[in-house]
Amino acid sequence: MIHYDPASCSFCPRNCRADRAGGKTGYCQETGVIRVGRAALHYWEEPCISGTSGSGTVFFAGCALRCVYCQNHDLIRSGAGFPVSAQRLQEIFFELKEKGAANINLVTPDHFIPQILPSVRTAQTAGLGLPFVWNLSGYETPGQIRALEGAADIYLADYKYADSRLAERYSRAPDYPETAMTALAEMVRQKPEPRFDPNGMMQEGVIVRHLLLPSHVNASKEALRQLYATFGNHIYISILNQYTPRPGIGAFFPELARHVTKREYERLIDYALSLGIEQAFIQEGAAASESFIPAFDGEGVRERYGYEQSPEYPEDFSESKKV
Repeated sequence: MIHYDPASCSFCPRNCRADRAGGKTGYCQETGVIRVGRAALHYWEEPCISGTSGSGTVFFAGCALRCVYCQNHDLIRSGAGFPVSAQRLQEIFFELKEKGAANINLVTPDHFIPQILPSVRTAQTAGLGLPFVWNLSGYETPGQIRALEGAADIYLADYKYADSRLAERYSRAPDYPETAMTALAEMVRQKPEPRFDPNGMMQEGVIVRHLLLPSHVNASKEALRQLYATFGNHIYISILNQYTPRPGIGAFFPELARHVTKREYERLIDYALSLGIEQAFIQEGAAASESFIPAFDGEGVRERYGYEQSPEYPEDFSESKKV
């Protein structure tokens, strides 16, 4: 059962009490109306998620975490996205299947879980027959994750920080480390062992992503250490080097104004190997590429209705302390 009051939203760890049912936006910058920026095949996820046919990604607008370096900033912070009904969302799932999707990948759905679940469960009973991947920020309550039991086949979740100071600086969430680890524990309880089909495509399990930030190799080492010490081989760890600096971020966070170097990434991979981590995904070559950040232009969403793009929110770097 979902404990969610849309007139006073306390569903996520922010507990902002916004009247989302009344059209007010929460910390996530979203009301209770589902908004989607893109629904299309995506080929740049982990190999067991994208395969050769692509993952059927549905990118949701807004986020309860709102990291300053967000790789999907145009959708999360700038107001892009198009409203969809529960019925339309269900149709999108089947349209992605028709395009050959290996799974349905719900990207940043955390703050829309109560609205999305009916479409997911209806699609499951209607014979969609594809795994549902819940692509989460890691900043969820145990209640949010318990609500997904039976609707989630695969958890593809972030573990961004083991350091509360970094979580405060970049995401205004000093409670992130313990909150995320508690949420991950619930995911692993539901999916304690990964399961793959004969083609190597994941059907059930937990993949935890960690994005290496420039100048933060030691912080990332601690994040990997905690993950492996806590969950061992019950999870796969995906170690990412695809950080892409946003224009202008250097004025407020100069340490984030560049890409990760090859040497930084190699140091982190060497450390992962020294820990004994074997169930991992790593990125080879120049992985930091604009191809990882698609255009949130309504592909697969607006073509049926011809929605106009939502107005932009004001730029909000000003909310952060300049260093």
